[in-house]
Amino acid sequence: MAGEDSASAPRVLVVALGGTIAMTAGEAGGATPSLTGRQLVDAVPGLAETGIDLDVLTFRSKPGASLTIADLTGLVGEIKARLAGSISGVVVTQGTDTIEETAYVLDLLHAGPQPIVVTGAMRNPGRAGADGPANLLAAIRVAASAAARDLGCLVVLADEIHAARRVRKSHSTSVATFVSPNGGPLGYVVEGRAVVVNRLGGRYTLPLPGDRMPRVGLYTATFGDDGALLNTIIGGVDGLVVAGFGVGHVPEPWLPTLTEASARIPIVLASRTGSGPVLAGTYGFPGSERDLIGRGLIPAGLLGPYKARILLLLALAADASHERIATAFAAAGGLADGHPWPWPPPE
Repeated sequence: MAGEDSASAPRVLVVALGGTIAMTAGEAGGATPSLTGRQLVDAVPGLAETGIDLDVLTFRSKPGASLTIADLTGLVGEIKARLAGSISGVVVTQGTDTIEETAYVLDLLHAGPQPIVVTGAMRNPGRAGADGPANLLAAIRVAASAAARDLGCLVVLADEIHAARRVRKSHSTSVATFVSPNGGPLGYVVEGRAVVVNRLGGRYTLPLPGDRMPRVGLYTATFGDDGALLNTIIGGVDGLVVAGFGVGHVPEPWLPTLTEASARIPIVLASRTGSGPVLAGTYGFPGSERDLIGRGLIPAGLLGPYKARILLLLALAADASHERIATAFAAAGGLADGHPWPWPPPE
């Protein structure tokens, strides 16, 4: 697909991973991923008029819930090889179930200036008001835009441009489900043009992991939990994220387990609320954020528990020490101005 002047036209790589955007009704009933990347692109009205050249790759055909870290590391390798050519940016289509996590993986592993833009759909192509074609068109426009360079991985749905570090899925069915509660969208698609109204400070990237992946758990504080299940989980993981109450609080009976475990494995303290920071020194009772940090837990700052788990997993895969992990969270958590990122920028 080319515009009138293909020599100067931006070129975007579209990579399909499956998800609702690619689903049609299965023989046994219910929607399943079946459409290829080419079929998705061909169904977008007005795409030919953009003047954007496209390369299209069907890399996986899975629901978002079944994607793996191995899928994404393989995708990063494929993207890196193709970016050595004339690609201006990349669009990844996938299921919305896991976009807030997969986009953050891509953001942490992609160091190039070209944007990676993740999009999907809340309504499959067989439903009235299917949002996939509009989201794909907007994502392609953003990926081709100079305004999106050096922003890392972005999430584009409903004509909003979100940073992978901030975005979360806030509603199970709404087409406006993706929000960035800690700072808002980075920008919007306005009359077919990417308009960036604010930018994050700094890019944070880690080395591409090898074949061995650590096991990182997530345990959420709930009312009346005596910690017995925490004891069961903590012995089988290489690292743990605790999603605490409010600004980072847990029940007092958990303290012996967390104190002993934090001497063996990194434990990151996040908030289960979905927005706002984990604090560091406001409360001082047993099980408060101040108490837990004093016992060796690492505060996640503004990172929610799902993203905190991704950062901890990739840091452990890079053989990071406890000190290096704490430094990484101080930077990526957004509460320590000017805090250095503990990995050098890639050459």
